Amino acid sequence: MSQQKGNGRPPGGPGRGPGMGGPGGFGMPVQKAKNFKGTLFRLMAYLKPHQTKLLLVLLTAILSTVFSIVSPKIMGHAMTKLAEGFIAKHIDFDAINQILLILVVLYIISSVFSYIQQYLMAGVAQNTVYDLRKQVNAKFNRLPLKYFDSKSNGEILSRVVNDVDNIANTLQQSLTQLITSVITLVGIIIMMLTISPLMTLIVFLTIPLSLAATAVIAKRSQKYFVKQQAELGKLNGHVEEMYTGHKIVKAFGRERESMEKFEKMNEQLYDAGWRAQFISGIIMPIMSFIGNIGYVFVSIVGGILVTRRAIEVGDILAFIQYTRQFTWPITQLANISNVIQSTIASAERVFELLDEEEEVTEANPAKTITRPSGSVHFDHVKFGYTADKTLIDNMNINVLPGQTVAIVGPTGAGKTTLVNLLMRFYELNDGKITIDGVNITDLKRSNLRGMFGMVLQDTWLFNGTIRDNIAYGREGATEEDVVNAAKAAHADHFIRTLPDGYDTILNEEASNISQGQKQLLTIARAILADPSILILDEATSSVDTRTEVYIQKAMGHLMEGRTSFVIAHRLSTIRDADLILVMNQGSIIEQGTHEELLEQGGFYADLYNSQFTGKAIEAV
Repeated sequence: MSQQKGNGRPPGGPGRGPGMGGPGGFGMPVQKAKNFKGTLFRLMAYLKPHQTKLLLVLLTAILSTVFSIVSPKIMGHAMTKLAEGFIAKHIDFDAINQILLILVVLYIISSVFSYIQQYLMAGVAQNTVYDLRKQVNAKFNRLPLKYFDSKSNGEILSRVVNDVDNIANTLQQSLTQLITSVITLVGIIIMMLTISPLMTLIVFLTIPLSLAATAVIAKRSQKYFVKQQAELGKLNGHVEEMYTGHKIVKAFGRERESMEKFEKMNEQLYDAGWRAQFISGIIMPIMSFIGNIGYVFVSIVGGILVTRRAIEVGDILAFIQYTRQFTWPITQLANISNVIQSTIASAERVFELLDEEEEVTEANPAKTITRPSGSVHFDHVKFGYTADKTLIDNMNINVLPGQTVAIVGPTGAGKTTLVNLLMRFYELNDGKITIDGVNITDLKRSNLRGMFGMVLQDTWLFNGTIRDNIAYGREGATEEDVVNAAKAAHADHFIRTLPDGYDTILNEEASNISQGQKQLLTIARAILADPSILILDEATSSVDTRTEVYIQKAMGHLMEGRTSFVIAHRLSTIRDADLILVMNQGSIIEQGTHEELLEQGGFYADLYNSQFTGKAIEAV
């Protein structure tokens, strides 16, 4: 099974912050959920166990915001006292100092409540996402193989990493910002009304003008942000393609062509990005301009009211501060609404994963085979990946313990499918498969799959030491077990020639050892697992002749006394098989030993002769 590469993270656009094209910015395209309301309520259900902490978060947010909001009004009193002192030529510094001391206390109290709010919300967010990640991880273990076959690695990783992280960030940051912004907005309006309803009305009149200007600019910048994301995706795809295939690019001398293509894509991204950022960047200056016009009118009206003794001088200062603070929560709420839209879309994708159809439930009670002999029987097996298309129809195979069964046939004949059915990665449409007379649907899955050892054409080794990769075959394996398995697989010699021996660390692609050496390590791992039934999928297809000899010896040792299923393309490697199954279009069209099939002069004979004489064959 081929492994698709990808880090799972979709390309992110440059620029952060309100109106600057970052996530939640005015011009940035926002992903929307198909069922916003339903997904929102389902996500909120995860917060129910933390209701007490959330109430405390709300309370501390209110207290922190209230103490912060009253500060400008108190500062205004200090300014009034100072102005009165100048007029009377006697400044009451004791009264001013007392007011300033109250301000300091208020700011400290506000900061303490803000810290408590953030601390509590961080705990709620991380605990919620911790539970969500556990559910996602547990779900993966219950999903059938067909789910992973139908999705790319990048898409699956995106749901686990990107979407869950998006939810975590929103719960921890945006939720508290939402609460604080609403409370701040309401509090500021109340405080402005207590100073002057007339000046408050002037500030309110600037809001529709700001919103109208923002809407017009955001609409124009939207298409450029869409183009920017599209161009960024193309550029990232080209860079990844050139990076992964850099040897081929150099071998064919295509560096200049690759650079020219990169330059062209980079220019297109620059053009789209510049336009998007420039247009969205106009929003803040326009809002500031409209806000400044509001300040002018507030100052003029405030001055008139002071001369009429309707308000104090300090009230104008306080009101201007409130006016400056007034636009902040509105901007925050606009950004948060976009972030929440994106977060609900992420939550919806995670919930779609959690709602995926799981593997068929195990029998209760499930059976186990403690000492499997390795007899396998396919009884009238019928299977298709989709209900309307049958791939395997009425398959009957009887394999005795210790036999080697080779499976041959053209691409798409159903060879790998047969193995997937044997390990119950897919469920049968009809018929049954038994091991030692027990139907595999009655067996515990861990017991069933524990009977098998696999050596595949596509080797899988993880980032770690060679010792750890071999020991992966059996939990609790000792150093002696690992070395003995390596010797049996003819891998011990090459391992000891490496600078760090068994402690050599393999990189992500295991590219610091050869393909043949990788294969020997996977055989050592299978030997260590000591399985009853082996599955070998053309393990020598991509190695040199000398390494193939070592691998054949290692596999010969591995196959001794074990039932083995060998998927082969090189027919020379399966001449000694006890039974050869010739498959085509999902059916077994021939079966027997190598000599018997050659005597029949059918499909197998044509296939075998074509590999050694170069004769063309026609597909059956």
